Amino acid sequence: MADRDYDIIIVGGGPAGLTAGLYASRSKLNVVCYEKLAPGGEILNTEFVEDYPGFELIGGQELAAKFAEHAQKFGLKIELEEVTEIRRDGDDFVVRTTEGERRCGAVIYTPGGTPRKLGIPGEQKYAGKGVSYCALCDGAFFQDEVITVVGGGNSAVEEGMFLTKYGTKVYLIHRRDQFRAHAVAVDRLKENPKAEIILDTVPEEVIGDEKEMKKLRVRNVKTGEVREIEAQGLFVFVGFVPNTGLIKEPVKKDEAGFIITDQNMATNIPGLFVAGDCRSQLIRQITNAVGDATTAAVAAEKYLEAQAEGKKLRAKAPAAAL
Repeated sequence: MADRDYDIIIVGGGPAGLTAGLYASRSKLNVVCYEKLAPGGEILNTEFVEDYPGFELIGGQELAAKFAEHAQKFGLKIELEEVTEIRRDGDDFVVRTTEGERRCGAVIYTPGGTPRKLGIPGEQKYAGKGVSYCALCDGAFFQDEVITVVGGGNSAVEEGMFLTKYGTKVYLIHRRDQFRAHAVAVDRLKENPKAEIILDTVPEEVIGDEKEMKKLRVRNVKTGEVREIEAQGLFVFVGFVPNTGLIKEPVKKDEAGFIITDQNMATNIPGLFVAGDCRSQLIRQITNAVGDATTAAVAAEKYLEAQAEGKKLRAKAPAAAL
């Protein structure tokens, strides 16, 4: 069997991947982190981060740079290559990128996930200028403004309720005639004087000027009536897509497609560890990602140690039998 190129390969260079790289590199392991765009992940698209301990307010790009610099200080190698496949080969993993194949003993998989988009005109144009996919991250930026929320599940209802702390008015827009969310949460929202529920309605276009969002055009699916809601914010909660398609092994996932791990971030595939937003868990925040990644890095190191010890024992076995 070919020699390993690395002890650990990390797939994804967001907060989870960079944290895993920091801890693994500190342990003097030979580690590489592959990221297809730039180190930092989703926080690169966040103007400001207010909920990361130690920083009352920091730019997303600045925080991403700090993550990368800290990890590289301990020797993490970051390569800007897109990973296209991960597969097992005996006791090893083979990770294919756009530049070739690399062999390693363990993989820490941290590619994150992607909020499902509405796919309507203006959504991309005003992303970060009124359109958001994270109330906890961006809600405070809409203090005393009108906010629209699209979605019908627990996330939409719960985050809509959360946004009433900031907005003067919060419109919760859902395409069906009733919510999928828990009835208790829906009732709580209905009782809030700042909230207004608009059912049987879909968003059609985000409207604004060169700087920011100004209105949301919506259509009633039963009557066909079109109206424009004057609002400075649109929060979209229509699902989250985990980036799990690169793994060619039968890894266990939950009903929503997120990878299931144990408390050590280990999957059902020996040597494959998962951290961050693609893991099945309650919430998805930077703090979760770095905690997951710390555990994954230590667990991967222990896995490699046990694997090496097992090889030593197997090598001694024939001689002991003579």
